[in-house]
Order: sequence, then structure tokens, then C-alpha cells
Amino acid sequence: MDLKRDIVKYIRDKAKNNYEKGTECRICGSTVKLDFHHFYTLSPLVHNYVAKNKLDPKNILSFRDEFIEEHREELYDHTVTLCHEHHLQLHSIYGRNPGLGTANKQKNWVEIQREKHGVV
Repeated sequence: MDLKRDIVKYIRDKAKNNYEKGTECRICGSTVKLDFHHFYTLSPLVHNYVAKNKLDPKNILSFRDEFIEEHREELYDHTVTLCHEHHLQLHSIYGRNPGLGTANKQKNWVEIQREKHGVV
């Protein structure tokens, strides 16, 4: 298969049908320009999975469902809805593709920001 996009996009396209994006920013309560954030960033999750299982990334469609099932928790449970501004702020601190080891730090950051905004 000749891939036209990054393999992560093939995973995201299939998985996003089951995303449960909230109706407001977890930090400030805004209801406009909302983004869905994965605390366990998809890119390193997918690339680690490919390397660990010695898979050919060109065959992404053949193992996409298995990946989603194996990483269901990271894809659907360890997520948060943020307004675009707070999403950008989070990524300015943790980087574009935060390391998997930063997931708990990101969660803590969100909760600290939430407290600062007085959202209960």
C-alpha cells in the first residue's frame, strides 16, 4: 500500500468515531473552539507499537483495529476536552508530541489550571 499520510492519521480517522468530546473546556468552561486532547499522544503510541511488534507501517490498515483495541484506554479514557487556547498552552509546555511519560504531568497541569480558573 502506498501511504499518502502519516500512519497516525489512519489510526485517528478510525478511532475518532468513538471519541467522547465534552461540551466545555475542562479548565475554563468555555464552550467554543473545543479540542480533544490525548494525554498519551498517538504518535509515540503508534510508533512504539509498530517497533515493538516489528510491523511494516505500510500495512497500517491490517493492524489498525488491533492497535485500537489494545490501546482503548489511552485513546478514549485518558483524554480531555480543552478550548483551543488551553490546548495550545498545554502543548507549548509539553511539546507538539509529548512523551508518553508526561501523561500524568499533563493531567495534573490541567487540574491545576482548572483550580486557578475556579471551575468546579
